[in-house]
Amino acid sequence: MERILVVEDDLALSTGLCFELDQTGYVTQAAYNCKKARFLVQQEEFALAVLDVNLPDGSGFALCREMKLVRPQMPVIFLTANDLDEDVLRGFDMGAEDYITKPFHMQILLRRVEVAIRRNAAYKERQDDGECWQDGFLCLDFTALTANCGGEKLAITPNEYKLLKVLTANAGKVVTRQALLEKLWDCDGNYIDDHTLTVTMNRLRAKIEDAEHVYIKTVRGMGYVWQGAQK
Repeated sequence: MERILVVEDDLALSTGLCFELDQTGYVTQAAYNCKKARFLVQQEEFALAVLDVNLPDGSGFALCREMKLVRPQMPVIFLTANDLDEDVLRGFDMGAEDYITKPFHMQILLRRVEVAIRRNAAYKERQDDGECWQDGFLCLDFTALTANCGGEKLAITPNEYKLLKVLTANAGKVVTRQALLEKLWDCDGNYIDDHTLTVTMNRLRAKIEDAEHVYIKTVRGMGYVWQGAQK
């Protein structure tokens, strides 16, 4: 059975949500504040989290971002009274898969939960096939051509995706510059030169790496090695 985390400080609403989800066939775990939600996410795996924005000990937006760092594959659905456009956009920016405002129709929520879990299962299949890569900080989807780093969406070019796909597929192995050049070409179908590869690689590193997360190692005179560990 799929397990769902319900983070809602309204006890009556939390009880009702858990009851309906349990009746549908899920197994729910309730958390009434950020502290308990953080603990549960660190200790256990959930198929999905239903998350309020206004919690007694913090913001659901910040909590969502923290959850995504620990469980990047876990879908999050915001269920909140915050219905301003900027709130909805912020929710998606924090990595949520859906945003539902109160009052809401229970059957619509249940259907969106079903869709989010099904979509995530398909994502995991693509990961097994090498179409996705993630480690908790960086999340790459080579089928959907999306990238998230530290909970924020990245703007990645087609050639950068090609570089990432080759490097992650050969993690721990040296990929020569020549091998990378053979995979890259510009929008007119022309192959790029060695200098352009260097510029593209440096730009890519600036997007996905920081002081604590270094993924691409240069092997002087040979090429590059992807040294990230997938989770």
